[in-house]
Amino acid sequence: MRYDLEKDRAPKIVARGKGAIAEKILEIARQNGIPVHEDPELIEALARLDVQQEIPAELYQVMAEVLTFIYKANKKKATQVRQAA
Repeated sequence: MRYDLEKDRAPKIVARGKGAIAEKILEIARQNGIPVHEDPELIEALARLDVQQEIPAELYQVMAEVLTFIYKANKKKATQVRQAA
């Protein structure tokens, strides 16, 4: 998922996959320090969307929770980097 407040009207799906492809996406995310949030119900809902498709309004609440998770993870990482310096 990607959301650019200045460019996008809503978050968009930027990658998706099942099985080995999903595992590779997760591996790349973890290698690059990208927070990973797993939610089976959300995964099922998002599986119906195409790559580059905007998230529909009925999923905004759950996506807000995901964005909150990401914001907190990024804030925690920034704090750890500052403390290590």
